[in-house]
Amino acid sequence: MITVVSALCLLTGAAAAQSVDKIGSQSRETTMVDIPASATAKLTVERRGEIVLIGINRPDIQNRLDPEAYLALAKAYYDYDHDPSLRAAVLFGHGPNFSRGIDVDGFKAIASSGGPPMGDGLIDPLGKKMPGLTKPLIVAVHGDTWNMAHELFLVADVRVAADDTNFGQDENAHGRFPGGGSTVRFPREAGWANAMRYILTGDHWTAQEAYRMGTVQEVATSPQSALDKAIEIASKIAACGPLGIKASLASAHLAVDKAQADALSALDGQRATLYRSQDFQEGRKAEAEGRRSVYHGN
Repeated sequence: MITVVSALCLLTGAAAAQSVDKIGSQSRETTMVDIPASATAKLTVERRGEIVLIGINRPDIQNRLDPEAYLALAKAYYDYDHDPSLRAAVLFGHGPNFSRGIDVDGFKAIASSGGPPMGDGLIDPLGKKMPGLTKPLIVAVHGDTWNMAHELFLVADVRVAADDTNFGQDENAHGRFPGGGSTVRFPREAGWANAMRYILTGDHWTAQEAYRMGTVQEVATSPQSALDKAIEIASKIAACGPLGIKASLASAHLAVDKAQADALSALDGQRATLYRSQDFQEGRKAEAEGRRSVYHGN
């Protein structure tokens, strides 16, 4: 089992932030520091005034997230939320794809035991465990945006997609389970049948289809223009009163969080059960052998 401490130490020294305890305060303020792109940085951080850009940086494996990258993202979310100088964040992906989601082999041991541990100084990037972000998150996606990556996308408050985006939630086609929140958020935002159309078949869909369903607010002509639009939106949000922004998000969350809390909290256990199944093993074996899976429901 990988621990939070060892995972964060493995990641670029996890220089995600320098934390400063406030005397007499129950919360902890942080100051995020830049993490430039490098061969060892699985996540990048770039401050631009009152906004911060957070980049998934594993393009050699299509930005799939392993436990270290996932925990680094959780640390970055916490540090952004607790840095009083930052008012909006943009999540994006380096390279030709936003992300193909979970690094299945890297996550296998953790997933079968319930999922990555979330402790102090971390905010769950999938929003399954509370407390969550209290500040705005804008996401810019492009290329392949599959499975866990689509679930990270659904957590964001505002979403921009390049017109080349290829969305997927195809775990069921591979003997797995969309355990990162899409079974809760996708039907809520796109409508039941729209979401089930893709979750149950494993078919992929386009940026225009996502816009039709309402999960995307802007479609841009290229990955760079999608990122530029996300930065533009983040900058407009950052120019607004921060207390009003936080109150608006808190009020909106009151309307939805309680209704979905039970479903989200059950996901890790459901995924753990699936990862121990014979169908899961068959799905992985069929992918490796380049053949069609044969499932038996056990």
